[in-house]
Amino acid sequence: MGKKNEILVIGDYTEWQTKMFKEFFESFFLTSTLDIKNLSIGLRERIEAVAFKGHSELGEEEFKLLPKLKLISNFGVGFDTISIVGASKCGVTVTNTPNVLNDDVADLAIGLLIGLSRRFADGTNWIRSGNWEKFGEMPLNHSISKRRVGIIGLGRIGYEIANRLERFKCEIHYYSRSVKKCPPSWKFYSDAVSLAQEVEIIFVTLVGGRETVNFVNSEVLDALGVNGFVINVSRGSTVDELALLDVLESRKIRGAGLDVFYAEPKINRRFLQLDNVLIQPHQGSGTFESRRAMSELQIKNLKNYFSGIKLVTPVN
Repeated sequence: MGKKNEILVIGDYTEWQTKMFKEFFESFFLTSTLDIKNLSIGLRERIEAVAFKGHSELGEEEFKLLPKLKLISNFGVGFDTISIVGASKCGVTVTNTPNVLNDDVADLAIGLLIGLSRRFADGTNWIRSGNWEKFGEMPLNHSISKRRVGIIGLGRIGYEIANRLERFKCEIHYYSRSVKKCPPSWKFYSDAVSLAQEVEIIFVTLVGGRETVNFVNSEVLDALGVNGFVINVSRGSTVDELALLDVLESRKIRGAGLDVFYAEPKINRRFLQLDNVLIQPHQGSGTFESRRAMSELQIKNLKNYFSGIKLVTPVN
C-alpha cells in the first residue's frame, strides 16, 4: 500500500470518525483553526486538503498559513464559518454534506411541532408529579393538523418538512428568493412578513451566514401573532433571539420549538424560564444513520480530490 495523503482534520470528531480518517489518510488532528499556526512550517506547506467540522472561523488568514490548500471538505450542510469568498479568491474549493441528513432534520422539525403543540414535556410531568391521579386530565392543548404553515427557506430540508406537513392536511405557504418547483397548491411569498400574516406556524429552514442574520425579526414575529408557533432547525443566527424571547415572555406568540441557538451551547438563560418552548441541543442530524452518511460523504470528497475525480458536492 502506498503512502497515504496528508490532511488536516479540524474539529470535535468522535472516536469512530477519527478512525475513518486514519484508515484513509495521514491525518493531523486539531481542535480549532486557531491551532493551525502552531503546526510546523513544513507540514503547513504540504497540506492540500482539510476536513472541517467546527464553529471556529476559517478564512483568508488561515488560508495564508496553508499555501497549498485546495480543498475544504466540510462536515455538515451549513458552512457559514468558512469564508467562501476568501476560499474562491485563494483557489480553494469547499464541499459540504447535503441531502444525507434531510430526512432526520425534517423529522425532528415535525417532532418539535408535535411535542410543543401537544405539550409532551408537560404531559410527562403531569404523570410524574402525580397530577394525573390527583386532578385528572391535564389542560387541553392544540392540534397541528389542517393548519396554515409557512416555510421560510424552501431548500432541501424545507421541502421535506412541507412534504410531511401535507400528510397532516396542512396548507403550505413558503418564502424564498424565487418561485420553487413544487406542488401548485403551495403558495409563494417574496416577503416573510406577508407570509407570517397568513399562517399559524412558521418553520425556519434558511441557510446560515451574513445574509440571513436576524431574518426572522420582530416584524415577522408580530405578524405571526398570538396563536403562532415558531420552529427553528436552521441556525440560531437566522432568528432575532432577543425579539423571540420578548414575544415568548409576553405571550405575543403561542410558543417555539428550537434546535438551534445564537451562542450555543451557552444559550440565553431566559429560555430556561419559559413554559412555552421546547428546546433541543442542536441534534437535527444527530442520528447514527445521518452522521455515518455525512462522514462518508465528507471522506468521499477528500478521496475524489486526491484521485483527481470530480468532487461530489462542491459549494463554490
